[in-house]
Amino acid sequence: MPLLLSGRGFRDDLEAFGCVAIHVPLEGGAETRLLRRLRKMGYRTQILTARGLGDPEEFLLKLHGIRPPHLGHQNVARNAAVGEVQQVIPQLNQFMDASSPLILWLLEGQVLSRSELLALKDLCSREKRLKIVVEMGGSRNLRWEPMQALLKK
Repeated sequence: MPLLLSGRGFRDDLEAFGCVAIHVPLEGGAETRLLRRLRKMGYRTQILTARGLGDPEEFLLKLHGIRPPHLGHQNVARNAAVGEVQQVIPQLNQFMDASSPLILWLLEGQVLSRSELLALKDLCSREKRLKIVVEMGGSRNLRWEPMQALLKK
């Protein structure tokens, strides 16, 4: 229970490892308390779902193109058979401008492949202000481990 009172142990591990895999109780509440404690310590937080993330570095930090879904009966001569590309701004662009550190909290991280988890870990090692927490599923109690330890299993 002392973890939920201060959050220092979690913050220290997050600072040391950069990318952390977390297992939270299914009834919820523990992760919200952690986020509140981290915001109070001066971190900015952003919550995203891991579903549809694709290439993490492109999606989070670079200008990238997407193709909208094909809705049928469209003029093929106008935009080609695959549709036109729309440019999307990076998800973390506005948050990376400030000097305070940023915590990206990814929900449903169990859908990510091993290569996507490695890319997230590498992204944290390159961007020192960025810390990533990936929810990897449920557990009876709140526990976390470095992403490197999870990838070695």
